[in-house]
Amino acid sequence: MSEPELNLTPTRPYLARAIYEWICDNNLTPYLLVDATQPYTDVPQQFVQDGQIVLNLAPHSVHMLNMSNDAITFSARFSGASKDLYIPMNAVLGLYARENGQGLFFDPDEYANVQIEEDALKSNKSDETEITTDAPKKKSSLRILE
Repeated sequence: MSEPELNLTPTRPYLARAIYEWICDNNLTPYLLVDATQPYTDVPQQFVQDGQIVLNLAPHSVHMLNMSNDAITFSARFSGASKDLYIPMNAVLGLYARENGQGLFFDPDEYANVQIEEDALKSNKSDETEITTDAPKKKSSLRILE
């Protein structure tokens, strides 16, 4: 008797958020490798080479970074002009540290059997998990009250 096929969500968005946090916690520079040929991918085309682009996601380099299960969105400056970027998760090929190359590179076929709807890609961002990069992290501390 065969087991019913599970309809699991892809691991890519969860792993991308985790590796981004790990890279930033270690004071390294997160680089995002993107397949710029995927539908709905909005990146500055003048910097695309061989269908791919590498983007610097360092907290001081981007504004309003949002890593949801469907896409990564943020704004950044390119040649002095601000641009809003939209990268669907199926276009994310890897996330790694510039300084040592450590990170994760994803299976390009992970989304081959996942139904991606246009509405999901451009959905309302109110239910998305947001990683803000505007405020510096504060170190936690304990204080004994008497």
